[in-house]
Amino acid sequence: MTLELVIFDCDGVLVDSEPLACAVLAEDLAPLGLDLGADEVRRRFRGLRLSEVLARIEQQLGRELPPGFLERLQRRTFEVLRREVRPMPGVIEALEAIRIPVCVASSGEPEKMRLTLGATGLLERFEGRIFSAVEVARGKPHPDLFLHAAARLGAAPARSIVVEDSVPGVEAGRRAGIPVLGYAPRGDGRELELAGARVFEDMALLPGLIEATARGGTA
Repeated sequence: MTLELVIFDCDGVLVDSEPLACAVLAEDLAPLGLDLGADEVRRRFRGLRLSEVLARIEQQLGRELPPGFLERLQRRTFEVLRREVRPMPGVIEALEAIRIPVCVASSGEPEKMRLTLGATGLLERFEGRIFSAVEVARGKPHPDLFLHAAARLGAAPARSIVVEDSVPGVEAGRRAGIPVLGYAPRGDGRELELAGARVFEDMALLPGLIEATARGGTA
């Protein structure tokens, strides 16, 4: 099989932004009476677009979030990311070894992706091939975003491959008919595997896994 496209998630796959963003969200939720901690925030909301995260928070609180909450959250998150975000270990070397066209398709908003990719030196590798869930009707776990990215770049879903770190992302890829590689650098890949991904823990393995899929292996 000739692979035509590698579709990367952004947060937690290309950039190590999730611990930072989850810590800010946990801090902002605590005064509202929702004391989850950064790890629990990541577990509950990883892979979802921001509008879905906020809707779930309001449902749990039983009330609307206070005026200005979103603006404060985004401002503080962007400040932290601008200072502290780093590329995921080994991702630059992996990208250099991949010979297939690549793109990003993330639940994150375009401004956030451009910030994190720019701060980590990855933006130029994906310029013009960055897709956000705000561009489609339904976010992950629905297949819309991955199908949108593949269509925009002229790639057949069955000849594409997704690299994801969240269960909603894996489910979205599988529903789109795209093989999924599940990145679990913290050794927590069991849920990704159960969702249908072939799990790997070291980014150095990614080019080989992509080649194996192209040769007819399964992801």
